[in-house]
Formats: sequence, structure tokens, C-alpha cells
Amino acid sequence: MSLDVSPALLEKAERGEVTDAEFVTCVKESLPYAWAVITGVIADAEETGFADNETPPPSEAARGQLLRALASDAIRGGLERHFGVKLAFQNCHRVAVFRQSEVDGERYRAFVSPRGQLLNQSPELRDC
Repeated sequence: MSLDVSPALLEKAERGEVTDAEFVTCVKESLPYAWAVITGVIADAEETGFADNETPPPSEAARGQLLRALASDAIRGGLERHFGVKLAFQNCHRVAVFRQSEVDGERYRAFVSPRGQLLNQSPELRDC
């Protein structure tokens, strides 16, 4: 299961009344490693508008949290709206954050390009 959803939040979702704040709180509580990585990268990007995390997760469970957070359009979108940033993701752990104003910039386009993905490959990441 990706998220630990309380019965009360599930009931609200069944009625269609879930706010972004409630959803983001659920993500924060369910995926603490992913939350820590993403908020850390966001803090690092405050000055320059860009930062990334290249540190591999300490365990497969942590890696799974990061993958769930960034592979889900709903989770990723909720985090982006909450923090007002654009998240980008390569491999199994390289998370980058960009200010919204940087999305059309050269650094963002290079990070999300096929070339950027190919240049970020290594044999030890093949099965991550």
C-alpha cells in the first residue's frame, strides 16, 4: 500500500471532500523518508532555485517510498502545489527541485531531457 489512509480521510474521499492539505498530510505521515528527501532538496533550492539529491536511499523500503511519491501523479502534483515547486526525478533516487519560474529554463530542460537521463546512468544504478 502506498499511503496509510485513516478511516476518516477515506470516508471524506468517498464523499469527494478531500483538500490538498489533508492529502499532503497523509503523504507526509505515510512516506516519511520521501518527505524528508523532498523537503530537504526544497530547502537547499531556496537560494539558487535548483537543488538535487544524489544520495541513494538507505534501504529498499526508503527507495520504495521515494518511488511511490514521485511516480504517482497525484502525490507528486500535491507536493508540487503544496510547496510551489516543480519536482523532477531520475533513476531510483535522484530528485531535483526547480522554482516554477525555472521550468522553461535551460537547467530544467537539460535535467529532464533524454540526454540528461542517459548521462545520469551507471552500472550500480541498473537494478535500483
